[in-house]
Amino acid sequence: MTAFLFLVSFAGLFSIAPLRKTMILKYKLTYPSGTATAYLMNSFHTPRGAQMAKKQVTTLFKSFCGSFAFAFFRWFFAAADGCGFSSFPTFGLQAYAKRFYFDFSATYVGVGMICPYIVNISMMIGAILSWGVMWPLIEAKKGHWYKADLKASSLHGIQGYRVFCAIAMMLGDGLFQVVYMLIKTGFSLYKQRSDKKQAYNGEKDSEASFDEQRRVETFLKDQMPNKVACLGYVLLAILSIVCVPFIFPQLKWYHILVVYLVAPVLAFCNAYGCGLTDWALASNYGKIAIIGLSAWVGLGHGGIIAGLAGCGLMMNIVSTASDLMQDFKTGYLTLSSPRSMFVSQVIGTAMGCVSSPLVFWIFHKAYSVGDPTGSYPAPYGLMYRGMALLGAEGISSLPDHCLEIAIALFALAILLNVLQQILQLKKCEVRGIRLHRLILFFWRRSDKKQADDFHPALASGLICGESLWGVPAAVLAMAGLNPPICMKFLSAARIT
Repeated sequence: MTAFLFLVSFAGLFSIAPLRKTMILKYKLTYPSGTATAYLMNSFHTPRGAQMAKKQVTTLFKSFCGSFAFAFFRWFFAAADGCGFSSFPTFGLQAYAKRFYFDFSATYVGVGMICPYIVNISMMIGAILSWGVMWPLIEAKKGHWYKADLKASSLHGIQGYRVFCAIAMMLGDGLFQVVYMLIKTGFSLYKQRSDKKQAYNGEKDSEASFDEQRRVETFLKDQMPNKVACLGYVLLAILSIVCVPFIFPQLKWYHILVVYLVAPVLAFCNAYGCGLTDWALASNYGKIAIIGLSAWVGLGHGGIIAGLAGCGLMMNIVSTASDLMQDFKTGYLTLSSPRSMFVSQVIGTAMGCVSSPLVFWIFHKAYSVGDPTGSYPAPYGLMYRGMALLGAEGISSLPDHCLEIAIALFALAILLNVLQQILQLKKCEVRGIRLHRLILFFWRRSDKKQADDFHPALASGLICGESLWGVPAAVLAMAGLNPPICMKFLSAARIT
């Protein structure tokens, strides 16, 4: 895995580097996350900003320590699956059997505080409709729509409905976003060209401000030659074409060549769209690669592995390209060297190539990763494997009536996206509240400024503290040191 990551993770950096001047200076794309990061970094260099930064770091450290300590405390009561605070039947045992419960996860609380209201309410509605309505109705057809003796994890049983219905909505949403982004990108490019012609025909723009001139001068002064970037991409492509088939024999050299020919175009689209809207659609392009390569290779020749490996290849190229352009925007606004930003991205990518397989190995050895009933079900792993299976086998792999339900959900996903765009045009805002957002909601009611200043730090500490505890917990499990207590909840009927 480490060798594969080193082969495919750097090409995206070289594919987009020659377009940095076009994206930042010519098109003047905003890259909202990169811009926000730059303004935050610039504010640290003011007296008030430095004082605020100290308070935010203190808040983050306190929430980090509290989250880590509580995760350590929870560990003592989780001797087996279904034990401990992570399986607390808040709404009763029947609801718990349908996966409705509170798990006391500081990570989810932190994520809920950071995510927008629309994301939280969408996930809540999806959970209620699927686990509360759809799956119980389909499970009632057991023995009619699918065989009764299938394992719970079989994609030809109830798990197939869960996976393929979710895939249908993800593909519908992804297809809409890709088409929408291509239309928006094309319109923006056309508008840029029209504005440029008008500028040539009319008077010249007023002189740029002194700060803007300094930014442009710094951005153009220390940069990597375009020839080096193009040569780097070609060399990495050749290296991948030669070496990747030894790691994944199901992928032939011509499959990889096609990916490397298509990837720069998709990387540009993704980076441009990210600059306009802050949406990174790398996962959607990866899904297209999964289905396309799986169907091309075929089930009998290892289409599932080929599709998943091709997805990793495509996503690495496309996602790192938009990440680098975000960094270029941050560097442009903070007067940082573009070459330094590029080198930093390369170093960070190399660190990820080493640390990611190591962390995966630790969790894989310590926990049953991928088990739908375990602590780490890895739902996206099931989704992506399901997409590869769909591409390799076709619709014949679906359980009875799954195709009809999936088509309806695919259309529903597109319809909801269209409705969302219409509401945004009419300046409507869809709002909703979950438990995680209730904390922020009441905090803002009491002190809005304090909540806006400190809730990202508080949420980040909650996420990092519990997540970091996963590493020592995994090491303890590998050493044979398991939690001493299993705290379970039973119905009164079973006790008597």
